[in-house]
Amino acid sequence: MATNSDSELISRMADALDRLAPLPPAASDMQRASAYVWHASPARLEPVAKVNRVDLALLKGIDQTRDILLENTWRFAKGLPANNALLWGARGMGKSSLVKALHHAVNAEFGGTLKLIEIHREDIESLPALMSILRGSASLNFIVFCDDLSFDGQDASYKSLKAALEGGIEGRPENVILYATSNRRHLLPRDMIENEKSTAINPSEAVQEKVSLSDRFGLWLGFHNCSQDEFLEMVDAYAAYHKLPLTGVDLHGGAIEWSVTRGSRSGRVAWQYIQDVAGRTGTKMQS
Repeated sequence: MATNSDSELISRMADALDRLAPLPPAASDMQRASAYVWHASPARLEPVAKVNRVDLALLKGIDQTRDILLENTWRFAKGLPANNALLWGARGMGKSSLVKALHHAVNAEFGGTLKLIEIHREDIESLPALMSILRGSASLNFIVFCDDLSFDGQDASYKSLKAALEGGIEGRPENVILYATSNRRHLLPRDMIENEKSTAINPSEAVQEKVSLSDRFGLWLGFHNCSQDEFLEMVDAYAAYHKLPLTGVDLHGGAIEWSVTRGSRSGRVAWQYIQDVAGRTGTKMQS
């Protein structure tokens, strides 16, 4: 049986551990980095020393989508109304690369006041807590970014996302916008929606609750498989940027063969081919 002294010792130990746990930085302390990763437990914003990104000019075959999201991001950084954005569609076509590239381009224009905060899919339930932390800064704007967002089975954390996007008594902070990428337009698998139809007392209402999640994003930007010409344009852009010795027919012939062996054409496949060429030719990649 625990004594009073034992209880006091446990209490002191718990207090000491709380002091050791890193606290989320105040907004005024967030000038040290342009991007952060949110960790829910313990709650903290971890600065990213170097963001893994590509130059905006290297993203080919998505010109219209790029321009729409660029305009939306620029408006937000300027303090004008802007929409949450869902980037959905084909794998490897530059959804997450576009978000990171646009953030860098717009942030440079606005003197580093636009911060990118990545939240992992498994931490979505903590999104309201993150919003509360970011709400306190009037001088900084934040893009909260969730890559490869989707929900399966009986996962109910999508309700936290719905509340953070538009619902809730406080609503979304004016200095926060959310960009998410997904392979699914409605973020939920078809069988999950169909299951709701078959088991709900009112099927249409159950389905509407699920589908309304994606409706909270004002922008739906679709990414589709590229043509061979677009694929070769991506290869050419990467090859020129990294000063590869292969050009023209030699470069394109290998790229087409590479895409056939992979069974797809995308920006990711183009980049993987360029890395292979650089390795074979002993070319150092540009940072």
